[in-house]
Amino acid sequence: MNTRIYSSAAELKGFSFKNCPSMPLPSGTLMCPPTFYDVTEARNPFMAASLGKVDKPAALQQWEGLKAVFESLNRPVRVIEPVSGQEDMVFSANQTLTGLTRHMEKVCILSQMRHPARRGEVSYFENWFKSEGYRIARLKDPSTTFEGMGDCLWHPGKRLLWGGHGFRTDPEVYEEIAAAFEAPVLTLKLVNERFYHLSTCFCPLTQEAVLVYPSAFSPDSLELILRLFPIVLAAEEREATDRLACCAGLVDSTVLMQKGAATAARHIRAIGLTVVEMETGEFIKSGSSVANLRMHLY
Repeated sequence: MNTRIYSSAAELKGFSFKNCPSMPLPSGTLMCPPTFYDVTEARNPFMAASLGKVDKPAALQQWEGLKAVFESLNRPVRVIEPVSGQEDMVFSANQTLTGLTRHMEKVCILSQMRHPARRGEVSYFENWFKSEGYRIARLKDPSTTFEGMGDCLWHPGKRLLWGGHGFRTDPEVYEEIAAAFEAPVLTLKLVNERFYHLSTCFCPLTQEAVLVYPSAFSPDSLELILRLFPIVLAAEEREATDRLACCAGLVDSTVLMQKGAATAARHIRAIGLTVVEMETGEFIKSGSSVANLRMHLY
């Protein structure tokens, strides 16, 4: 069982994702309605320009549209109840990380959020996953930070994780996460504050292809990506920043992404995937799009 942490291409001798065991794809999706969603504090550059500017009816319409697309793709959506005063619960990828062990045990690792304003969200997700039969795991060191599937993503169909760090998550947490899921972790350092979560600049599309914004990563991390993925699609700067092209969601062979990222969509279609363009502009005001609006269920 490989639970190693890899942080550079030099450490990859003998490693290939092809040698990693298979892992079932998610069977469902967890979402939280944007009932109380708002931008009240600038925790990233997107939010600084959007304080008090959320169109709440539009946000609900966009959220419902995304939910409907997930359901049309046979990815059933479960809903966790929103809580007043927890305006960022809608970003349901951030409070936990879910997955399966080698013995198909459902595990939910709780996040330890960087910003105090978001820490209250986690207990509501803990209670929800506990009621659904997931084993709840906590990090041993409460002083470390980890922001769930905002920073830690499964390689499609493989027992392999990609872990971002630099702004919201500490690299030290990945040893525990590797042990909890019995899977190796390839860590990627983020260096551009506009791309504060891995999910904003890194979207695995297939076992061999990924969409990234290269300037979001340190040189060593970009080299790691290039070594592991035979196909690396690079998002244009405008589409990566204005449209959050890489903050997309994958359902089997369909990619859900913010509309208007025409070049990225064209490249994705060129490798044989289907693209569904969504409107998520109200959530881009918080620096998020499709990827941060859902959590995988197993």
